[in-house]
Amino acid sequence: MGEGIKESQAKILSVSLVLYNNDIEEVTIALNCALESKLVGVIYLIDNSPTNNLKSLKKINENKINYLFQSKNLGFGKAHNIGIQQSHKDHYQYHLILNPDIEFKPGTLEGLYEYMQTDIDCGLVSPKIFYKNGDLQYLCKRLPTIFELFGKRLPFKWLQKKINNRLELHHFCYNKILNTPSLSGCFMFCRMDAFSRVGLFDDRFFMYVEDLDLSRRFHKLYKTIFYPHVEIIHGYRGESRVNKKLLLTLIISALKYFYKYGWVFDPERVNINKELENNIKNLEVKK
Repeated sequence: MGEGIKESQAKILSVSLVLYNNDIEEVTIALNCALESKLVGVIYLIDNSPTNNLKSLKKINENKINYLFQSKNLGFGKAHNIGIQQSHKDHYQYHLILNPDIEFKPGTLEGLYEYMQTDIDCGLVSPKIFYKNGDLQYLCKRLPTIFELFGKRLPFKWLQKKINNRLELHHFCYNKILNTPSLSGCFMFCRMDAFSRVGLFDDRFFMYVEDLDLSRRFHKLYKTIFYPHVEIIHGYRGESRVNKKLLLTLIISALKYFYKYGWVFDPERVNINKELENNIKNLEVKK
């Protein structure tokens, strides 16, 4: 009977991490956090690095880590698609899109799994996320306008604060379950069946905005839930603010996003954001 339980658990949750010249110690922490859970049957390490030096990470758990060296940088979404497609072939029920700079305590994945099991309309769930210093990361977001996405990059702190407060829902308490259209790609716990309807990451986005696009597409067909009852730590860097090459990559991805959904006229965005604000108001009434 015990063996039967182990076999059924092995197909519950798969995980994918995309690597590019990462710090081995940092990735090891993320891997060990995931491997702590009996729900995890396999971890796909998709390595975009120019060399396969990170292959040694497979030694952490030869049975559960599947190292997939690409020999070129495919980008974030396209690389994760390899893991999602493999998860589908391996018949997993859920899939976790995981950044290499994540830490979490035992029981985190179980908490998200239990929520997904009880809310069958939920296609994607994300936990409460903190910086390493304990500060909250405001990662529940509205769908942005082009003026908001580019305006918050202008060198005016008052404008940045005003835009971020609005986009990141600072008026929301971040202590209640919320169906929100934009969740961070650093940690996405997804229902595998949903990908057949929603589709995979749009690989036109090399990096940045791909999580906004995928979350938005999930939200059209399923609930995309912020679940604050479990927590993780994310070593967010914000490299696009200091690296001009990455900033250019962000700009290109953003332009592709608005070309896809509308530069200014985007009635779907307006309706989704209105519904989001109504949800927040309703939660405040229920205090």
